[in-house]
Amino acid sequence: MEKNWSISLEHEEYENDKELVIADAIDAVKQTVKGFYVNVVTPAGFGNPEEYLTEELFSRFGAEIDVKFIDQCGCGGYVLRVWKRA
Repeated sequence: MEKNWSISLEHEEYENDKELVIADAIDAVKQTVKGFYVNVVTPAGFGNPEEYLTEELFSRFGAEIDVKFIDQCGCGGYVLRVWKRA
């Protein structure tokens, strides 16, 4: 995507499937154009995504990305912002 955007991976099938959250987060980063970011919203039940998602993203994308934990949203999920380096 040639814009900053968000993907919600916090409800329905995602709530009980951490591997699906990781796979779809990787796909979202793949779709993000260099110079932009995607906010990945993850389920509350898995806790802070820095503890399970950040490492997976860096192992896949390495120096292509920057990652920052934003906050826990009012709905309970967590937001991880992933920039594709220009």
